[in-house]
Amino acid sequence: MHALPQHLIIDADDTLWEDGVYFERAIEEFITFLDHGSLSRQQVRAILDEIELAHSGLHPFGSRAFAENLAECYRRLAGPAGAGRDASDRRDLTHALELGRRLLHQPRQLIAEVPETLHYLAPRHDLILFTKGHPVEQSLKVKASGLAVFFRHIEIARTKDMTTFSALVTRLGLDRARTWMIGNSPKSDINPALAAGLHAAYIAHAQTWRLEHEEIARGPGRLLVLERFSELAWHF
Repeated sequence: MHALPQHLIIDADDTLWEDGVYFERAIEEFITFLDHGSLSRQQVRAILDEIELAHSGLHPFGSRAFAENLAECYRRLAGPAGAGRDASDRRDLTHALELGRRLLHQPRQLIAEVPETLHYLAPRHDLILFTKGHPVEQSLKVKASGLAVFFRHIEIARTKDMTTFSALVTRLGLDRARTWMIGNSPKSDINPALAAGLHAAYIAHAQTWRLEHEEIARGPGRLLVLERFSELAWHF
C-alpha cells in the first residue's frame, strides 16, 4: 500500500470491459463465411492480420476500421483466383462489412470485480481513464459502462505510445514517480508507459488483440504483473 495517493492511468478495452472476444468471434464467423477453397483458417487469419497491421496507423481502430479490414480481406481472397467466388458479389461483401460494423452496438460486459475495485480505489487515488480508438465509439463504450463517475479525467487517443503518455503526464501535471499505467496491452499500455518513465501494472487478458502483443521491456519504473483487476486493491 502506498502512503501517498498515486495517479492511476487505466486502460479501457479488455482491462475494464470485454472487447477482444467480440472481435475474435467476428473473425471466426468471417473465416467460416469465406469458406476458402485452398487456404486454411490459419492462413486466412494471417492475411487478415497483415491487412490490419498495414492499416493500423491510418485510421483509429474500432468497428468501422475493422469492418473495412474484413471487406478488404474478402475482396482479396474471394475472387476467382481465391475461393472461386465473384469478387463483385455485393451481397457477400456487404455481409463481410456487417460482421464488423455490428460490433459498434455490441454491449460490453464488465470484467469481474471492476466496479467494486474502482469504488475502492477512487477515494484513495487519482484515477484517469486513457483509451485509444475511434472517439465516438470509445465514448459510447465509456458511457454504457457506467464507470465514468470513478475517473477525474477521461481521454481518448488515436494511439498510445511514449509520446502520448509523456504529453498526458505533462498536460495533467502528474508526478511521474507516483504515476502508474494499468492495462492489458504490452504494446500500447505497458511498454510505452515504462519508456515514458512511469510505473506499470500489467493484467494479461486472453483475448488481447494479436497486434498488441510484444515482449515487455524493462524501464526505470516499477512493473507489477497481476492476474486480476481486483488485485489492484492489494497494492494501492
